[in-house]
Amino acid sequence: MKRMKLVLLLAMGGLVSACANTNVASRNVPFEAPALPFAQSAPVEATSLVAPLTDVRVDSVTVRVPRALSVSEANRYLPKADIVWRGDAIGDRHAQVAAIFDTAMRRGTDPLSGTVPVALDVKVLRFHALSEKARYTVGGVHNINFELTLRNPKTGALLTEPRLVRADLDGFGGQQALQAEARGLTQKVRITNHLAEVIRQELTTVEGYKNPQLGFIQAMNQI
Repeated sequence: MKRMKLVLLLAMGGLVSACANTNVASRNVPFEAPALPFAQSAPVEATSLVAPLTDVRVDSVTVRVPRALSVSEANRYLPKADIVWRGDAIGDRHAQVAAIFDTAMRRGTDPLSGTVPVALDVKVLRFHALSEKARYTVGGVHNINFELTLRNPKTGALLTEPRLVRADLDGFGGQQALQAEARGLTQKVRITNHLAEVIRQELTTVEGYKNPQLGFIQAMNQI
């Protein structure tokens, strides 16, 4: 009987000792997240986005001018609005800006004959040209920003991430503006030609179009 008790006591002591050693060891082991099942830890499929694309042909052009963009007809040097446009008769300024962009984007991309077919999506963010007061006195800056995205023309899948393009242009004023108009270089003609060149550079060069530094008025337009 005594021998049995002694055996039981020794066995219990061994269990207590084993538990104590296990607890100490577990506190010294760094935490590791549990391994995920194979199906969950499989590699993520590579994205199809490519940037930049410089060997493209444009199959379609879509231009959006959100109605949320504010419009001003105020005849001040720097009207506060997203859209300031005087190159067409008073009317639907959103539609007028969309028409300018559509013409410019098609003109700039028609000559492209690359190997990658794309659908060109353009979302206008700002189109701040000159008011009458600025145009016929000091001039200024045509402040133009838009978002550019390239898609697969068949599936609509993104080929590039949307990117912001700043496309400012010096705005003629006073005598310079009058002389330009006499040669047929109206605000509408100059801006359309400018945007056509901007999109050409965006789609054919790795660095894309580089917005010029046009001084204080340019900075004021962004406020």
